[in-house]
Amino acid sequence: MSVTNVKHPELAAAFNKDENRVDWHDETLWWIRQKRDKAAWTIPEWEELRETASAIKNNVLSNLHNYLLEFEERATANGMIIHWASDAKEHNEIVHSILQQHKVSQIVKSKSMLTEECGLNEYLAQYNIDVIDTDLGERIVQLAGEHPSHIVLPCIHWKKEEIGELFHQHLNTPKGNADPQFLTNAARIHLREKFLTRKIAITGVNFAVAETGEFVVCTNEGNADMGAHLADVHIACMGIEKIIPQRKHLGIFLRLLARSATGQPITTYSSHFKKPNGNQQLHIILVDNGRTVQLGREDFRSSLKCIRCAACFNTCPVYRRSGGHSYHTAIAGPIGAILAPNLDMKKYADLPFASTLCGSCSNVCPVKIDIHNQLYKWRQVITEEGFSPKAKTVAMKAMAATLSRPKVFNIAGKAGRWVMKYLPFFVNNKFNPWYKQRDLPAPPKQSFTDWYKKNRK
Repeated sequence: MSVTNVKHPELAAAFNKDENRVDWHDETLWWIRQKRDKAAWTIPEWEELRETASAIKNNVLSNLHNYLLEFEERATANGMIIHWASDAKEHNEIVHSILQQHKVSQIVKSKSMLTEECGLNEYLAQYNIDVIDTDLGERIVQLAGEHPSHIVLPCIHWKKEEIGELFHQHLNTPKGNADPQFLTNAARIHLREKFLTRKIAITGVNFAVAETGEFVVCTNEGNADMGAHLADVHIACMGIEKIIPQRKHLGIFLRLLARSATGQPITTYSSHFKKPNGNQQLHIILVDNGRTVQLGREDFRSSLKCIRCAACFNTCPVYRRSGGHSYHTAIAGPIGAILAPNLDMKKYADLPFASTLCGSCSNVCPVKIDIHNQLYKWRQVITEEGFSPKAKTVAMKAMAATLSRPKVFNIAGKAGRWVMKYLPFFVNNKFNPWYKQRDLPAPPKQSFTDWYKKNRK
């Protein structure tokens, strides 16, 4: 992204300038969180499903090498062409080589956060290859020259009136028409020609089954199916952690995925790809891109269990009020704040601090990743490696020295209450980040220690 040198606090501050948008963004995502809760409560065995899914994923991570080789063997026997990519660069080069082989310069792509992670669109643009994202939300942000702000709801930060104006500019819809049904139909007409004329389609992968050598793509729009079935060549881009051992395990994850993501019982389409159709070619690119490094980090390896439902986004008080683009990485939100530092600790050192550590993300995770604990551990690693801001490091050391000495703590408390009462401008000013978004409370008349001594002798 173009904002690589700008950190979360500055980007969040920019998002927060539009208070109405922040309120609407916050309320909309919380509404989706509530839908998730209602969907979960309809299943008595919900917690058992979460435990089982977590155990399956733990098994996968402990035997990833074997499951990947099994998948490769079965998929190859099914007629698929398997590629291995060690990083984003190699992934992009493999895709480009397939396009060159077929002399294609125009392709369609369904939603794939892995290709966002690898920067595929930007890479192919260097070679004048036109990529059309066919997911409606992805197409909206693509027309706007943006990246997705959410992994399930890519344009959640856009209002329908703004989308109407965007479509007026790019799709020649009537100016001022913001009717969602009309705009959706306009996008359908616009994309239909792309599906019919482009000979190579790219999709992501939600789950890959080692036992059968097949993979599953979950969508609500059917765009992945349209692209894959009409194209001569289907390229599926897959992170190596998407493996599950057996087909019978799919039922567990499919019951969890949609309910956690949007509160639906299941996605509209859960499409199985096992063999290429007729003369079609079916390629799968298995991508590492830092995943084996994360696998070797004992404190962070369970983050690879993520099934990309975004439940942690929808519940996170920081994400809801700062927007997805404030995370300046392909995968935003709490899970992205764990994954990104693994790719580049210095570049993404700010993200683990963009959290209240309230634990709500861990509570809703369908595969029981201890997200808030990992965020806390990343803070420790980043500070030890010297990548945390110097001012923050000094402040934390001063705070630690104060809190670990009762006499100093009591003196500091009295001084703080006196300053807040008689010299409030020393605290309530633009240099105090807390004061920018909050009204500080009135100073207490006495400390908790004094109150306790008086009332609990």
